[in-house]
Amino acid sequence: MANFRTRFAPSPTGALHLGHAFAAAEVRAAADAAGGEAYLRIENIDLTRCTPAFEAGLVADLDWLGLAWDGPVRRQSEHFNAYLAVVSDLRERGLVYRCFRTRPEIVSTFPSGCVLSGDLPAQEERRRLAAGDPFVWRLSLEAARREIGDLMFSAMSFEVEQDGRSQTIRAEPDLHGDIALTRKDSPVAYHLAATHDDAVQGMTHVIRGQDLAEAPHIQVVLQTLMGWPQPVYRHHRLVLGPDGRRLSKTHKSQAIAALRAAGRTPSDVFAMAAA
Repeated sequence: MANFRTRFAPSPTGALHLGHAFAAAEVRAAADAAGGEAYLRIENIDLTRCTPAFEAGLVADLDWLGLAWDGPVRRQSEHFNAYLAVVSDLRERGLVYRCFRTRPEIVSTFPSGCVLSGDLPAQEERRRLAAGDPFVWRLSLEAARREIGDLMFSAMSFEVEQDGRSQTIRAEPDLHGDIALTRKDSPVAYHLAATHDDAVQGMTHVIRGQDLAEAPHIQVVLQTLMGWPQPVYRHHRLVLGPDGRRLSKTHKSQAIAALRAAGRTPSDVFAMAAA
């Protein structure tokens, strides 16, 4: 395995935009500077919004930008069984529970967004299951703390590299609440799929936007419970749209395909993203 291995992991839910170009270039440049490897991972667990057409457009845009990747492309939709095996393992260890709450219910009940010890009484859970109510599997932080041990749980940490400096940060999973391992519309949720794949693919560094700077606080719990290696994290700045907000796939004027159709070159795109 390379001493430095990282990945660019977009979701094909729309057209790639300037923010994606910037993020992909950051990943590729970091790997090249370290003499390492950078892989492309397609995070297509959203069965409603991810489409083959968006994936094909994503790959075409990256090719046009001149960004090459090492090794085979990993598509998360091809590995649902592996993710479900992790959920099954955690269930057998008594670490997860069914959560029937909707997102608005969670926000109204827990203003911070946290869900803590959300088990339903057995009779109510049986009623909800019999009614066919959708649910997700959540990892109970209370149960995780018991399994890991209070001292070790409190001592969990992760390493962040920023501007050439390395810093060890104490993990604070309690601020984020119980972890959703599945979705009501998908067999797996983001934190489980991403953390599992980083371990399986041997990622030494995870390079992603500042909007995911809180993710290691959550993912370190899964890494500890499953015995997965922990990568070093880097969080790059975000590319903002004309309205000063983070670019999203609704900013069609900033889509790579639209810029290419308008006669822009890859160098133009990277310059726009850097600016």
